Amino acid sequence: LITCFHVPYSALTMFLSTDQRERDSATAYRKLTAAHTTVFIFKAKTCHSTPQKTCLTFGLSPLFVSALDPYAPKTDKAIPFHKGFILVMKHGSYLTLTAAFLFISVAIQLIQSNFVLFCTYAVELREHFQNIVLTILMSAAVSIPFWQWFLEKFGKKTAAFCGITWIMPFTVMLVFIPNLIVAYVVAVSSGLSVAASLLLPWSMLPDVVDDFRLANRNSKGHEAIFYSLYAFFTKFAAGISLGVSTLCLQFAGYDTGACRQPPPVVYTLKLLIGAAPVACITTGLMILVLYPISEDVRLRNKLALEELR
Repeated sequence: LITCFHVPYSALTMFLSTDQRERDSATAYRKLTAAHTTVFIFKAKTCHSTPQKTCLTFGLSPLFVSALDPYAPKTDKAIPFHKGFILVMKHGSYLTLTAAFLFISVAIQLIQSNFVLFCTYAVELREHFQNIVLTILMSAAVSIPFWQWFLEKFGKKTAAFCGITWIMPFTVMLVFIPNLIVAYVVAVSSGLSVAASLLLPWSMLPDVVDDFRLANRNSKGHEAIFYSLYAFFTKFAAGISLGVSTLCLQFAGYDTGACRQPPPVVYTLKLLIGAAPVACITTGLMILVLYPISEDVRLRNKLALEELR
């Protein structure tokens, strides 16, 4: 039920306004409130997260969304779901954006899912990890308006590169210089990248939908397919990171509940916090280079859609 609410709630962003800047602003407000809610929940409850049981319903939720497309001719009928799914999966810019942020999301999830264990067993900061995680969340919540301004000023693709790469040197620094001051510096810096990873994918997705509309002018009503698959791959990234982390720690000899872990576990945690996220982010950014919707293309699509409307 949560999933069936989440997908229409995010997909209907496309219908709040036909103006791209207004949609970007709405997305920023949505992510800003979500980030602040996360901070409040963390302060009130605990730092441990509960796995979300939403895998399969992401494929069904597009069937429940129906809205009036402001660009489609009134005489057109909605294309059946399976045909719309095939059209969406053939759209190159959507595949590029999804693949890029799949790798980036895996990197962010690797850091988030292993950070508590890293602070506890690798750098002996178990007394401070709750405050460090809270610092990351607060930094992410505060910096979302900054990234909204940045993407309007310099473009979304540039903002994605700047925001996502920011986390790499600081996580590596924490691995090689594990002390409390560095940990808080890394927390503040990581929050900036977490904010970018929260905002940019959902801000760039409407541009892909606009691009699809121009390429398929007689096809309408596919927004929920775009958003549901995008949300699915976000959850899929979390599953990948948890699975990889669990297997790696198991092979390293991780002992659940032990006060100290053997050296291979400490080494594995350093890899999961440092080398593995850097490799995933680098791969994601290399794919993002191929993303075809630059600022010039976005503005050209905007003018074409206004003429079409």
